[in-house]
Amino acid sequence: MSAFPALVLFDLDGTLLDSAPDMVATVNQMRARRGLPALALADVRPHVSRGARAMTSAAFPDWSEEDVIAAVPEFLDIYGTVLGQYGAAFAGVETLLQTLEKAGSRWGIITNKPIRFARALMPQLGWEKRSAILLGGDSLAERKPHPLPLLHACEQLGIAPADCVYVGDDRRDIEAAHAAGMPAIAALWGYRQSGDEPLAWGAEKNIAAIDMLLDARNWP
Repeated sequence: MSAFPALVLFDLDGTLLDSAPDMVATVNQMRARRGLPALALADVRPHVSRGARAMTSAAFPDWSEEDVIAAVPEFLDIYGTVLGQYGAAFAGVETLLQTLEKAGSRWGIITNKPIRFARALMPQLGWEKRSAILLGGDSLAERKPHPLPLLHACEQLGIAPADCVYVGDDRRDIEAAHAAGMPAIAALWGYRQSGDEPLAWGAEKNIAAIDMLLDARNWP
């Protein structure tokens, strides 16, 4: 019989949280300040997992790299004012988390999102007392795809990496998991750019829909 992992670590944006609506609201405020028309959600969604710089670049494709970098603080300031207003957990996530909890598994979140934003979202989602660990991109000296955050989480929770599974929607998630000696699941429902080929990332499992993870046999 199959069992759920002792510990499941999740990416946040594009894996547990559909945060793209918050992100498009952010870049559209930036564009409105400059007299530019609003972008559609579909224009921004593929870039969400790549962070503030990638989303700013997508919103202003004519800008130089220096201009994009200079505007990242503005992006973050605006994002902080709309955090959680439009986004929500993906359908099926709450059922999945409850299933893991009932099975005796622990779960946590390792994201590259700044920790102040990730921490602020937890009570909105009802996860602040349920997530066993929460690490942001600036919590430690390294961020994904470096394995340090995943290894730190395992050490803090007393779980060997081989007994944990990492679930994420970006190549960096799979690379971080493998560098940590941890099996990985590629969340195919997440955010991807047109050139991404998730089946080539080497994840132990490629899962198309969240409800597939309700069956322990679909886990590595």
